[in-house]
Amino acid sequence: MRIAIIHEWLVTYAGSERVLEQILAVYPDADLFCVIDFLDNQNREFILGKKTTTTFIQHLPKARSKYRSYLPLMPLAIEQLDLSNYDLVISSNHAVAKGVLTGPDQLHISCIYSPIRYAWDLQHQYLKEVGLDRGVKGWLAQWILHKIRLWDSRTANGVDSFIAVSHFIARRIKKVYRRESTVIYPPVDIHAFTQVDIKESFYLAASRLVPYKRIDLIVEAFSKMPDRRLVVIGDGPEFDKVREKAKKNIEILGYQEFEVLKDYMQRARAFVYAAEEDFGIIPLEAQACGTPVVAYGKGALLETIRDLASHEEPTGVFFSSQTVESIRDAVEYFERNIEGITPEACRKNAERFAPEIFRESFARLVEHEYEQFHKAMNT
Repeated sequence: MRIAIIHEWLVTYAGSERVLEQILAVYPDADLFCVIDFLDNQNREFILGKKTTTTFIQHLPKARSKYRSYLPLMPLAIEQLDLSNYDLVISSNHAVAKGVLTGPDQLHISCIYSPIRYAWDLQHQYLKEVGLDRGVKGWLAQWILHKIRLWDSRTANGVDSFIAVSHFIARRIKKVYRRESTVIYPPVDIHAFTQVDIKESFYLAASRLVPYKRIDLIVEAFSKMPDRRLVVIGDGPEFDKVREKAKKNIEILGYQEFEVLKDYMQRARAFVYAAEEDFGIIPLEAQACGTPVVAYGKGALLETIRDLASHEEPTGVFFSSQTVESIRDAVEYFERNIEGITPEACRKNAERFAPEIFRESFARLVEHEYEQFHKAMNT
């Protein structure tokens, strides 16, 4: 069986690349295709050192750093990849990968991290954040996103089987594409983290400092709790905004290497997270350290954190809205009930998302879908 795997862009090692790594562990002989590939030679281990087939966008000006600017060209680019010689096509998709062209004798399985966020329900938020919600440029951006939505809907018809990374995303797939999907949670490298039972007094927030992560909100909330210490790890366009809001009880460390982040995560009293996530790996990494999570109770975090108010083996508490008051109330509730959450429960919950569980679930689904596909072809 000849297998092709399509990923969108290879420029770093983040959440979707962790999924790709495990898919390649299941199918190491598969050929790899992508829109662009700018991985350095020393960072290609997770794709098994494979040589990739890329699109014409690879050769456009400033494609390495400005590849997202070429989004309007990506539907055309992804359709130029010739996959006609493959029996099984697996697309790793949060933008355009599922748009590859396949024939009636080819099985196409698409792992969806999310339908294109900025083209669907988050369009208005996205356009406001980038200053394209008004004027001629704004009108042009809306027209382009309208065209991308039409293309995105049409290409859903070319997928035989959808995998969603959470039930939250499965509902989005149903809403946007009117298709059912199978939920397989992404892999979390829990083996890289050690459960630590004795915690210190500080809280930890860590992520890229971008608007939707709402680190600024966490900092503002802790600025109003001078008796609670907060450590913030991460860098990004909101770094200055976050630093300006920090009071004496808040330490802004900026970007840190993994070993430093892990050390803080293992020692923290709790991990605080305010984003609405499609899945959210880092709160599970915190739980793998035996560290409870205080999180925004919306999106896929409702599936990955066990709430103190409703679960027998809780791993955290939720706040109901992205407001300073809601975060403060959740932290105080956590402090009053901290004895109800154990490091053992946190670690046990994180183990549900181990890489080996992902590999087993993914391989089992593909085998089943391939068998059913060929049964249907022969009837």
